[in-house]
Amino acid sequence: MSFRSIVRDVRDGFGSLSRRSFDVRLSGLHSRGKSQGSINDLHDTHPALIVQNSRWANLPPELLFDVIKRLEESESTWPARKHVVACAAVCRSWRSMCKEIVGTPESCGKLTFPVSLKQPGPRDVTIQCFIKRDKSNLTYHLFLCLSPAALLVENGKFLLSAKRTRRTTCTEYVISMDAENISRSSNTYIGKLRSNFLGTKFIIYDTQPPHSGANIPPPPGRSKRFYSKKVSPKVPSGSYDIAHITYELNVLGTRGPRRMHCVMHTIPASALEPGGIVPGQPDQLLPPRSLEDSFRSMSFSKSLDRSTEFSSYRFSEIMGAATSADVPDSEKSKLPLVLKNKSPRWHEQLQCWCLNFRGRVTIASVKNFQLIAALPAAGTSQSVPQPLPHPEHDKVILQFGKVGKDMFTMDYRYPLSAFQAFAICLSSFDTKLACE
Repeated sequence: MSFRSIVRDVRDGFGSLSRRSFDVRLSGLHSRGKSQGSINDLHDTHPALIVQNSRWANLPPELLFDVIKRLEESESTWPARKHVVACAAVCRSWRSMCKEIVGTPESCGKLTFPVSLKQPGPRDVTIQCFIKRDKSNLTYHLFLCLSPAALLVENGKFLLSAKRTRRTTCTEYVISMDAENISRSSNTYIGKLRSNFLGTKFIIYDTQPPHSGANIPPPPGRSKRFYSKKVSPKVPSGSYDIAHITYELNVLGTRGPRRMHCVMHTIPASALEPGGIVPGQPDQLLPPRSLEDSFRSMSFSKSLDRSTEFSSYRFSEIMGAATSADVPDSEKSKLPLVLKNKSPRWHEQLQCWCLNFRGRVTIASVKNFQLIAALPAAGTSQSVPQPLPHPEHDKVILQFGKVGKDMFTMDYRYPLSAFQAFAICLSSFDTKLACE
């Protein structure tokens, strides 16, 4: 039997069993009520059903390692890479072997499992994506480019979606793994982006708690005791602010192109140093939800005071703490990474501001930008970050630009994840009353 025959046999056999098992479990969840259902129940109910019905479940580890290793190397691009995902869905032993063999985006440069969307991208190359905007229903869909001509035929692997909701004092972008069901009550909800009324300040929220060493400011209007992790675990958790984005005021565009800064609280500035890492990378995309905390989708946080969430003092305090030069050397490694847009140059012949997007952007737009790392100013009197001198930090970490009426490219690399990059790009779509 050939190698591809083995893979086809495994995929077909387990695929039919998995679909039947999924349908049975899903119907059982609906009968229990919305508040008790969670995606984890799909994995915990009768875990041995599929294993008991297949001759492939008890393969010797050496043979299993060889099969998955060869499959991972041969199916390097989507849509063929779905076979690697199918192998991970066979049983626990196959899933563990896949986790051992399949690398993270940082190490292999590939997006394979859903958890890859919240893991940093590769260090040496960028992951090329594109965003499709639908103005009729205020949705945005992120796709992975499958080929250089993917933009021409709008062909790509779906990654994430977002839906814009305009409220009285702010705008929210709900981010989901589902292309159709984009809501906070969905099991595929993974985070959101919220802006102030003017569209000049944004906060990125994640459903997963950050790592213990993350430099995250406590939410406004809450006591330290309430925000402490020592409070009863029954307190709903699901909105952790992981980044702040600020657009400088620029009424009528008198100060030139847009200027933006991003403070990434879960990414230390030391991550860009030689040997640096992004701590706290998730092992799963959706955090476990038990019965007592499954009601986090009921917007518990709405009862809290948000009047100071986007206050100028609060954002200035956060930016000042992240870019301050008066920080002891022992604490500098704990400072969050600060990103700023790369300044464009004025082209005399074209009479416009230009950036080198290396062919990935074809239409001039105020939304276009490139982000690079930034450093605190040398003096205490200055608060504007300056580009880092090290060549590693001169690289463009995220670039976003227009290629069609409702088509935009998004290319990102380490230390950002696809989720973080997508949220930052969504901030550029929002209307900015005081920036242009």
